Amino acid sequence: MNIKIIVVGKLKEKYLKQGIAEYAKRLSKFCKFKIVEVADEKAPEKLSEAEMIKVKEIEGERILSKVKNKEYVYALAILGQERSSEDLAQEIQSLGIYGHSDITFIIGGSLGLSEAVLKRADTEISFGRFTLPHQLMRLVLTEQIYRSFMINAGSPYHK
Repeated sequence: MNIKIIVVGKLKEKYLKQGIAEYAKRLSKFCKFKIVEVADEKAPEKLSEAEMIKVKEIEGERILSKVKNKEYVYALAILGQERSSEDLAQEIQSLGIYGHSDITFIIGGSLGLSEAVLKRADTEISFGRFTLPHQLMRLVLTEQIYRSFMINAGSPYHK
């Protein structure tokens, strides 16, 4: 199975890099895992609605250039469907069984995801109504993917 996370922007915080690297190492027993960064679009602090849409569209084009047709895509969105860790584990397992061995998760930039990215997604997933920095979300998502594999392996890790 191939798991990819596409993210907007560079990760600067050392502690987040270390946490992600640890879970990526653990995931290597279960899948090929990688994180793909695309550039964020520079924008002034105060944007009009039209300017916000334009920024999301530019970032969206960058994201979509990294998505292949065969990939099953999860878009992380506040209005997406919330899942338990067990639900996500079951979905990942089912996707593998039914021929979707390439799974991609997309984390947008600070303004969110473009309509084109949301349209391309096979499903939208939410980690709750909290607003989290997208850099921190990388670590949370990577851990949840690892947790999914541990649940599917019957490991007590997830409890």
